Amino acid sequence: MRDAFTRTLFEIADRDERVMLLTGDLGFGVLTSFAAAYPKQFLNVGIAEQNMAGIAVGLAREGRIVFTYSIANFNTLRCLEQLRNDACYHAANVKVVSVGGGFCYGALGISHHATEDLAIMRSLPSLTVVAPGDPYEACALTQSAWETAGPFYLRLGRGREPTVHKDGSCVVLGKALRVRAGTDVGIVSVGGMLPDALAAAERLDKEGIAASVTSMHTLKPLDEAAVVALAREVDLIVTVEEHIACGGLGGAVAEVVAGLSGTRARVLRIGLGNGFSKVIGSQEYLRQIHGLSPDGIVERIVTTLRE
Repeated sequence: MRDAFTRTLFEIADRDERVMLLTGDLGFGVLTSFAAAYPKQFLNVGIAEQNMAGIAVGLAREGRIVFTYSIANFNTLRCLEQLRNDACYHAANVKVVSVGGGFCYGALGISHHATEDLAIMRSLPSLTVVAPGDPYEACALTQSAWETAGPFYLRLGRGREPTVHKDGSCVVLGKALRVRAGTDVGIVSVGGMLPDALAAAERLDKEGIAASVTSMHTLKPLDEAAVVALAREVDLIVTVEEHIACGGLGGAVAEVVAGLSGTRARVLRIGLGNGFSKVIGSQEYLRQIHGLSPDGIVERIVTTLRE
């Protein structure tokens, strides 16, 4: 996803000199070509994310479209006050791009585990929040960030995520994308959990359970119509996210379903619990111990259906 973002932004900057990219002293191997090609559209502000947010808003107020780039917790939580009071309050054209969502930097510990950002960013007024499920979605949503007026949050993986969609898939901001059909269970994923959600659905087939998979790449504005339709189609909606279950995708979907009358699906939220991860390790390892592997997802679904 990271490479898909930089490749797309490179193409956009070639067409639009208003575009600027600010980094908090990282991404050198990824951003080097951009900095060399567009030196007047690139700025390394150093390890000073609050300052980066303020500079970005100032540039945006002067007509620029500004992308800020850093590790997920650093350009969101570290400068949350600036994003809230400056970018969001003034509806500034600031696009916050975080790399390493979830456990991508799992071996670096809790300071680098980005597991609360979606809930926090989703709560900020006027902010669009997206988390692409594969590089194809990352390209399309980077384009959407450029085209969409106002503050925007783009949550990326770290790199090497598999491409799920085939050529011709239509990624539209604010519209959920059905990836797999199924009539018993509706799995809804956000961000890099999409391949694992698909793998879980394939394993559920062996259990005689037909599961659809939907990529909810846009968390805000949420595609409520898609959630309502799914709640009428299946017996169980399952949200899957590499994030705390509170306030993220699971919370957003549950809010919609709770407002429905009549027969509706139950909602199972698969994510992290309320505590911090007490262990470190690779992203794959942390997903396994927190029940976010395909096997862990299948186990939770089968257990819930039997209740």
